[in-house]
Amino acid sequence: MNRSAVIGFGLWLALFAAPAGAQHSSGTGAGAPPREDTAPALFEEPAAWLRRLQAEGWLLRGQATFVEQFHPAFHSPYRGPNSLQAKPMQRNTFSADLVLGRRLWEGAEVVVVPQVSRGFGLSGTVGIAAFPNGEAFRLGSEGPAAYVTRVFFRQTIGLSADMVEQEDDPLRFSRPLPRERITITLGKIAVFDIFDDNRYAHDPRTQFLNWAFVSAGAFDFANDAKGYTNGAAVEWENGIWGLRLGAFQVAKRLNSLSLDPQPFRGFQILAQLDHFHSLGGRPGALRLLGGISRTRSQSYAALIAGDITETEVNPRGGTATKTMLVLNGEQELTEDLGAFARLSWNDGQSQSWMYTEMDWAISGGAVLEGRRWGRPEDRVGLAVNVGSLSTSHRRFLEAGGIGFILGDGRLSYRPEWVAETYYDWRLGPGLNATADAQFILNPAYNADRGPVMVLSLRLRAAF
Repeated sequence: MNRSAVIGFGLWLALFAAPAGAQHSSGTGAGAPPREDTAPALFEEPAAWLRRLQAEGWLLRGQATFVEQFHPAFHSPYRGPNSLQAKPMQRNTFSADLVLGRRLWEGAEVVVVPQVSRGFGLSGTVGIAAFPNGEAFRLGSEGPAAYVTRVFFRQTIGLSADMVEQEDDPLRFSRPLPRERITITLGKIAVFDIFDDNRYAHDPRTQFLNWAFVSAGAFDFANDAKGYTNGAAVEWENGIWGLRLGAFQVAKRLNSLSLDPQPFRGFQILAQLDHFHSLGGRPGALRLLGGISRTRSQSYAALIAGDITETEVNPRGGTATKTMLVLNGEQELTEDLGAFARLSWNDGQSQSWMYTEMDWAISGGAVLEGRRWGRPEDRVGLAVNVGSLSTSHRRFLEAGGIGFILGDGRLSYRPEWVAETYYDWRLGPGLNATADAQFILNPAYNADRGPVMVLSLRLRAAF
């Protein structure tokens, strides 16, 4: 483990432990914070100061997450430019951010989230479509890199007089909201902050680590190479139904940091319908998400017929459109057990451009709280994902094509399977440690390579 990473995490741990007043995540939004903890904070005075800040219209929250990952050697008769390296490998990532917010007028607030991160995913975050570290960017760094992940304005308009306690959200002030409301968000965000939410599988900092469980694997979500985009979203909800609409910038080039500045040439439009229900007195939700992306990409057929290496941008200046769908469900089964499932699909004709390389995927799993063994704030999770490719995408990789995350040079095609299990220990208010294991069969859809076992340790502190 890198010495500077350990020292850095220790410093952030000391800082964040002091005012800790929150613990586990409900999975609302990527990097969602824990819901309010009934246990006393480690240091009550800083926690009380944070509560006074909110009462005065200021929001201050923070977190630090360290992930150490390792895989042993595995079978690999050949490798390509984007292959997972077959030799034993260890890599780690670290992120620390602050949520800074200011209430402007009734229902209006502005939020800024600066972040410092460092580290790399295994093999430079390539070689597996369902990548095992949701904290890993495709652009890592040896030393700390500072940037702003979110800058947005939000207006909440109440349509009913009755108020309800809101879902846990690190990006919101802690206060009741109107049961029926409209929310307008403008600025730089992560699409996951609003879309494809799931109570049990949406946050790599507190839940499953794998990309396939953070969100729908076959949905090419709009983002730059670090996971963020600019856009606008409008949401309506009344406690039973919800409708969310969004328009966002897409990457200008394949998996690039720059976003397309021409909104009518490159864009993503999203629409999500939510239904919140109760089965046997226990809450659940179903979400149907549809999207259309237009990017400066090419079809796989055009790449195979022309220059298969011209993947970064369409050399003829054209664009391609991708249609995508997700069905996402969650259900509380008992007081301490909940389950989730996602089915996702895209048409698979043009390049995967921003998120990962899957054309259909099915995932599902369950999360159990530790009440039965006297640890109610602990969590144990188990989930499985199977991902597959369209015929065109498969032929591109078989011909030696290189995507932005996959490319073994050739391909003996099989669906990619991932199974993940974790145990999350609550060490104290705002402090967690997680042991995680992932088994990956046919990495990058290649039966000639693997299987791969990835072992992880995650440490997190939050306030």
